[in-house]
Amino acid sequence: MNTDLTFGYGDESMDISASGFDGRDRVLVLGRRTYQIFEAYWPYQPDDHPIAKTLNAAKKHVASRTLTMLDWNNSTLLHGDVVSAISDLKARPGPDLQIIGSGNLIQTLQAASLIDEYNVWMFPVVLGRGKRLFGEAAKPSALRLIRSRVSTTGVVMSTYVPGGDIQPGLLPSAEPSEKELARRKRMANGTW
Repeated sequence: MNTDLTFGYGDESMDISASGFDGRDRVLVLGRRTYQIFEAYWPYQPDDHPIAKTLNAAKKHVASRTLTMLDWNNSTLLHGDVVSAISDLKARPGPDLQIIGSGNLIQTLQAASLIDEYNVWMFPVVLGRGKRLFGEAAKPSALRLIRSRVSTTGVVMSTYVPGGDIQPGLLPSAEPSEKELARRKRMANGTW
């Protein structure tokens, strides 16, 4: 029995193909953990399952420092530096690269400015634990919302693109206080 807490929130308005979550017409890029989760599940689903059919047929590149062999069909292990490997894949003609899950990989590629679009789905659950999408080592940057929808079950499906440097805002004020100037200085020095 699959006990994923998000499965109960699926509905007809959640077009996983439009968001690229089915891997259709894309080359998948997976981190080791996501690869192992998918490889243990999707090849064993019925042949007529539409998502399984697409994911099993999709070309897959896997970033791992520990795996030496991949058993899932159409899977290739990325060798060497993952940033260089993904840069090389992006430079080749062909379908878009799609990362599903793979939080550690996303953080590495975000820091190298190699992600062109983020499809973020927020489910209406509070778990109280879990992995952050952007960890402490994330490169500070702005994101620009280009699309957003809400499913009938309350799932917010948003698409963002990189928006450049963060543009800090200020509260309306005549002149900053001495304390505010000191706070800004600490923030600029990374000691705030």
